[in-house]
This record gives sequence, structure tokens and C-alpha cells, in this order.
Amino acid sequence: MKANRTLFMNKDTRAQVGIGTLIIFIAMVLVAAVAAAVLIQTSGILQQKAQSTGKQSTQEVSSNLMVKNIEGVRAKTGTTLSSTIDLLKLQVALNVGSSPVDVNQVVISITDGTIAHNLVYAGNDKSYSAVMTGFVDSNNASTNLEELLTNAGNPAQFYTVDRIRDEDSSFSQGNPVMNTGDLITVYISTTSTAAAANTAIGSTAGDLQTSELTLVPRTLVNIVLTPESGAATVAEFVTPSSYGVKENVQLYP
Repeated sequence: MKANRTLFMNKDTRAQVGIGTLIIFIAMVLVAAVAAAVLIQTSGILQQKAQSTGKQSTQEVSSNLMVKNIEGVRAKTGTTLSSTIDLLKLQVALNVGSSPVDVNQVVISITDGTIAHNLVYAGNDKSYSAVMTGFVDSNNASTNLEELLTNAGNPAQFYTVDRIRDEDSSFSQGNPVMNTGDLITVYISTTSTAAAANTAIGSTAGDLQTSELTLVPRTLVNIVLTPESGAATVAEFVTPSSYGVKENVQLYP
């Protein structure tokens, strides 16, 4: 008869440890996947933001106007000239490397030290709830200039433009967009109250309306052109000590 045998049962826990390790590994993979997805999404958003910011920064740096010349015109009755500058003619172009500029969105601030106006383009109907009185969007700049000078309220709110050079024919009264190489004339009425009694400014005749500005000799005039995007352009000058017998007076530079 065999001797009594003692049996020992050993617990095998290695399988349980393996399953636990597998569960932890799967959990780590899931966490890593979620974290990677979040990082990829965040990096995509940041990239879009960076591109948008870079584009806007480029526009702010590169898009700006350049005032090449400013000429003043005096009102007249026959051969008798007024004692003030009553119309400003600004030659404006785009700076090198500038993006196209929509003149319809350019605000021009002008002051003679006493009166200040914020002027918008004659075809802009947003700032003052309507376009300039008498404005026509056909390519008839002379008509719009006449309306600017002879309709009450227009000189204190609006300015008009005319193209000098526009090789691609992209600039018009209804769609005044400047591209590289374009050159335009900006007309700003500065007719004084006294000069409004005259009958003409340059080739424009009619019942002149005051702008409330008074550009007598030795007047410090500050003009700021602010486009929709880009740096503002400042043109500051002092009118001559005497206008003499000149109808057209060079003011800037």
C-alpha cells in the first residue's frame, strides 16, 4: 500500500497579470490616440490662425497710399480770385508692393486747425446713410466734382476722384479700386464761407457751397488718408505766405 501522499495546489496568477497588463496597454494606446487627435486638431487650428494673421499683417504692412502731389485752386468770379484755397487736388498712387486698395473704403480726415472733417468717397452709402447728393456711377468725374462743389452738405462729408493712369481699366466711379501702377486725383472741397460767393472753381461753375474750412495764407493743413487695411498716410503742409495772382497754387510736397 502506497504511502499517503500530500498534494500541494499552486495558484498560477501569471495569466491574470498578463490580462491586466494588456488592459493597461490598451488604455494607454487609447489615451495616446485621444491626445494625438487633440494635438493634431489644435495644431491645425493654430496653423490656420497663423496663416490668417500672417496675411493680415502683410496687408497692414504693404497696403498703403502715397500722396505724390497736392495742388490748391482758388475760387473766382471772372478774373477776381478769392483769398483762400477752395479746392484741393491730391495725386495719389499705391506704394511699391501694395495690395489693391478700394477707394470706396478710404476715409480722409482734414483739418485747418479749427474745423475738422472726416470725408468718405462720394459713392459710399454706409457712413452717412446715402451716397453724395447728385452722385453718378458712370465714368463722369466732372459731373461728380460739380455736385461736390455746388450741393449743400456735400463738401463736409464727401470727396470725389478721377483717374489719371489706369492701364487695366479697373478704376471707375462706381468701382474705384486701385491696382499697382494706377494714379488718381482726389478732389477735396475747401471752399470758405466768403469764397462761396464766387461763381466758379477752375472749370466748374455754379452756386458754390461752403466746406466751413478756411485755407488762408500761412494755414497749417493736416490730411490723413486711412484705407480699410494698411498704414495711414499723412500729408501735412503750411499754405504759402501769399497766393499772389496765382489761381493754382502748389502746396505739397
